[in-house]
Amino acid sequence: MSRSNIGIYVHIPFCKSKCYYCDFTSYANKEEYIDEYIKCLNKEIEYGAKFSRIVTTIYIGGGTPSYIDEKYIESILLTIYKNYKVVDNAEVTIEVNPGTCTLKKLCAYRKMGINRLSIGLQSSNDKLLKEIGRIHNYSEYVKTVEYAKKAGFKNISTDIIIGLPNQTIYDVEDTINKLIDLKIKHISVYSLIVEENTKMYSLVNSKKLTLPDDEIERYMYWYAKRKLEDNGFIHYEISNFALPGYMSIHNIDCWSQKRYYGFGVAASSFIDNTRFTNTNCIQTYIKNIERNKFLSNRKIDEKLNNEDLQKEYIMLGLRKVAGFNVYDFIKKYNVNPLKVYEKEFDKLFRANLIEIDYESLNVKLSKKGLDLANIVWEEFV
Repeated sequence: MSRSNIGIYVHIPFCKSKCYYCDFTSYANKEEYIDEYIKCLNKEIEYGAKFSRIVTTIYIGGGTPSYIDEKYIESILLTIYKNYKVVDNAEVTIEVNPGTCTLKKLCAYRKMGINRLSIGLQSSNDKLLKEIGRIHNYSEYVKTVEYAKKAGFKNISTDIIIGLPNQTIYDVEDTINKLIDLKIKHISVYSLIVEENTKMYSLVNSKKLTLPDDEIERYMYWYAKRKLEDNGFIHYEISNFALPGYMSIHNIDCWSQKRYYGFGVAASSFIDNTRFTNTNCIQTYIKNIERNKFLSNRKIDEKLNNEDLQKEYIMLGLRKVAGFNVYDFIKKYNVNPLKVYEKEFDKLFRANLIEIDYESLNVKLSKKGLDLANIVWEEFV
């Protein structure tokens, strides 16, 4: 394997409870696995250092990383710093949820070198939070932000969801306005996707919860976009907005086809043009690591040839609101995408899904394309 720069993603799958809309690999009521899991996670991180050493970003996600004791997070970071060369001023992010964070824990994170927080809010409406299975209320979120600032965090991101059952445009306005007042630096605005095998799917299917119609959900999105941009935020990816200097470097690197190594159950990696994912069974993950059968946990999702990489570059590039530049593509792949994929681009252009600036040779989503992609990206591509 090549030893060029990488990002590291670490998956902490434990939660206090499962949110109704969540289809990620996460577990409630499996605390008995935490200690053993972290030991195995550290072994896998050490194993990965045989192939890649220079780390530019670290992202600890979940699940709810803030649910477990901070000593476990410290042990993970110590393992990374011991086995890899982490560049100076690397972006180190951890996801936290209100209701699982104390000032003591946040101070410990900051002391460990974590310099970016991603806080899951979803809505400022307490009734909506309860209906989607969140364990916190809005005042607990505010307290978490206050604690984070006291602990020395300046780079604070917050996730919200639009299109929630029974959500109104006034709920979204209230949430956005409150986040602006709190001086949050980065805001992710996700459209609710109701996935099968979630409690939300059952509640919506049985009509116990009612989703807003598509037109209202679109209005929510465009309100958030206009309001945030009016307040200095840069809309840099389909669902992401940041004040200048606060874009997520880890995510930008992923959208730019840079290499990343995922550690932990269900974690995904992109190394040497190969995408692979670890098993989503925690018992299998632990058993294989304890037997030093690291590769047995992996499933190869795809090995990308040159054509695959080119197509993926275009799709990932279109996730970014600025799009991608044809000259950059030519520099990387030595072909002109507008000629090689002329039919595909013509189809998207005629459907008014993309815009092409023939002077700068920049290609990006149109308003209609952005609208569609925010709801159903997988179908869009």
